[in-house]
Amino acid sequence: MTAQNTDQILAGELLALAQRIGREAAALLSERPAELRVETKSTAIDVVTQMDIKVEAFIVEQILAARPDDGLIGEEGASRESASGITWVIDPLDGTVNYLYDLPGWNVSIAAKDEQGQLVGVVTAPSINSTWWAVRGAGAFFNGRPIHCNDPIEMDRALLATGFQYDTAHRGQQIDHVARALPIIRDIRRNGAAAVDLCHVAMGRVDGYYEHGLKEWDWAAAGLIATEAGARFGLYGQAPYMMTLAAGPHLFAELEEFLGLE
Repeated sequence: MTAQNTDQILAGELLALAQRIGREAAALLSERPAELRVETKSTAIDVVTQMDIKVEAFIVEQILAARPDDGLIGEEGASRESASGITWVIDPLDGTVNYLYDLPGWNVSIAAKDEQGQLVGVVTAPSINSTWWAVRGAGAFFNGRPIHCNDPIEMDRALLATGFQYDTAHRGQQIDHVARALPIIRDIRRNGAAAVDLCHVAMGRVDGYYEHGLKEWDWAAAGLIATEAGARFGLYGQAPYMMTLAAGPHLFAELEEFLGLE
């Protein structure tokens, strides 16, 4: 068996595991409690519920039961060095504020990476009947069908998605970007879940997406999905205020210049 065949088998196994765990985690979240216990994290509006914590613990348990030597990076604190060369990057509940307000679009984001970067990504969003996935070098899919980003799109025809910092002290620059963009572009959408925004770029539901302040677990799975769908994906600056940008190649270059990211 060649090394390429071995890599393909591994990727297939990781994808199947991520898809299964994503479905099961999403089912747990769909059983939304009547009362959510809410705590704050980085700011008063950056929240976590008991479901974020419960579902991350479930995902970690399931991964380690199947692959005990793998590493872990999770939004709610999961951290483990890899002894296998594979590390899982987990957002158990992307779009917690949507979940808190019982709005659609929240999701479970699960990615697996190796020394070359993201290898597998799965985003499961049951409230909108949507599952996206990708394997590096093998394309991107939505509910089982291949997807592709919109390209070429000019800036004056672009439908953009974005989001805003939990730290309100850093929203000024974001407000400036929106104020400058609105007279130029088609319109802006604010969906409230970064992974879904990136997947919407991948399938052409929006033309581009940018946001300050995302963490690796926000973009790990969906960034791969967007890339495999033909989009360009970029990270700029330093954490915690790194800019994330995704769009088809033509619009990506225009947005890079517009946002001062070159």
